[in-house]
Parts: sequence; structure tokens; C-alpha cells
Amino acid sequence: MSTLFELALICPQEQVETVSDALMELGGLSVTVEDADADSPDEQALFGEPGMPAPRAGWQRSIVKTLFEQEAAATETLTTLLAQPFAQDVHVQGLVPVDEQDWVRLTQSQFAPVPITDSFWIVPSWHEAPAQARTVMRLDPGLAFGTGTHPTTRMCLRWLARQGDLAGRRVLDYGCGSGILAIAAGLLGARDLTGVDIDPAAVTATDYNAQTNGVVVRVGLPELAVGAYDMVLANILATPLKLLAPLLCAHLKPGAPLILAGLLERQVQELQATYAPWVELHVADQEEGWVLLAGVR
Repeated sequence: MSTLFELALICPQEQVETVSDALMELGGLSVTVEDADADSPDEQALFGEPGMPAPRAGWQRSIVKTLFEQEAAATETLTTLLAQPFAQDVHVQGLVPVDEQDWVRLTQSQFAPVPITDSFWIVPSWHEAPAQARTVMRLDPGLAFGTGTHPTTRMCLRWLARQGDLAGRRVLDYGCGSGILAIAAGLLGARDLTGVDIDPAAVTATDYNAQTNGVVVRVGLPELAVGAYDMVLANILATPLKLLAPLLCAHLKPGAPLILAGLLERQVQELQATYAPWVELHVADQEEGWVLLAGVR
């Protein structure tokens, strides 16, 4: 059983990104950032909209942690880092050995199976599927984007699960991220699946996750989407969804449903007005301030 060495630093918010990048350049295996004031009266929430970077790289006082295979490498990195002008307000919290297997187990334990419905579950590869699961998607956190834990993703998946058998459906997942929506449609019976995204990392992630789940998804950049579909799903954000309205609606067959997510409650009327020339959108689901809009062309 091998041992890793964890270096923990206290950083001001404005230095978190610089310090994180430097640690990786100097040989760190990974970098995590935590709130140094967590579980105290000074704890701060820090979150962004789905698919977008967090509004800030860290908290006002952040703990930046990185792992090294050798203690000497950690010490050398620390010496080099603290000698840099940007690190004058960076302080050492500790350098401790951690068991590699325990570290992996701890990381994995944070990601439990996610229920979408009673019978549809998203299950990391290291977990057994629950006994009641009839539809199981294998998806590990890591390469890109959604893993089913964010409300917008859960609502899209719930909507899909409630449609019943999707056999014969041609489905477009626009802004596919991890491919989670296209893969779910495939597991529920659809066989002509297309996933598109502007981010090459998302294309890679979708392709990998689709293969893992035994689902065939044509995946690529947005120009891959051609013709009309029986269903179009887009879990992005309000601004791009407004800009994409003519394009997304052009991909809908008459009578085909359009599902939009990544929206806050206060953005509903604006989106409904934007899509009104093509689709009458209604609120199909809502959770934690997020809304799912659905309509039929």
C-alpha cells in the first residue's frame, strides 16, 4: 500500500488560481480548494450556474491542497512556491502523509448512487446498483460536467424517465456536457442519438460515457446536428438558450417536445416570450429555484 503526501496551504481568494496553477506546474498530482472557514460563522456559499465556472476561484480564506508521491518533492515545491512574489500572503497549514487507498476510498465515498426515479439510478462504477434499479446509468465524476447531482440535470432526467419507452425516437442533446441526457434517452429506448457541444472536452466525455453504458451516440461540435428530431433537450443557461431559440426550434419535428433547463425561476417569462413564435413553453418541473421548461412544436 503506497503513501502520498498532502500539502495544505492557506491562501487569500485572489491568489487561489495562481497558487493552484503553480502547484500543478511544479508536479502536484491534483489540487482541491476548500473554505478555510467551513463549519464556522464565517463560512461562505460559493456556487455558479451549471456548466459555467464558479464566480470566484476560491473563498476569502481558502485551503489549497495538493498531493505528491514523494515527501521530498512536496518540500521542494513548497520552497519554490513560497519564494515567489505572489505567495507572500500564502501560509503553510501542513504537510502530512496519507494512505493512497484511503484517499481514493474517501474520494469515492463522496459520490453515492443518485436516484432519478424509484427505478432509474445513476451509479458510479465502484458502487453496486440498488436492488430496485431497473434502469442504471454508470457515470463517474471527473472528465466533464454533469453527473446527475445538480437540480437541472435531475429534472431533465426525471422528465425523460416519465416519458416511458422512447423506442424509435431521434433525440438531440444540445450542449451535451457529459452526455448524460443523450445516454439516458438511449437507456430508455431511443436509438438515434446525437450529442453536440462547443467544448471538445465534452465531446470526449460524452463518447467515453456512452461507450461505458453500451449506448451509441453520434457526438461532435454543433454542426453535427442536422435535420429534424423527435425530441430536443438543452440544459445550458438562459442567455445561450435565448440566442439558440431559432436553431433549436428548427431541429424540432412537428409535434416534437423541446426541453430546456439551466434556468432560474426569474428567467421563465423571458424564455417563454423568446420561444413563443415556435413553441408554447410551460413549467414542467422546478427544484431549488431552478426550472424545467417543456413545450411541443
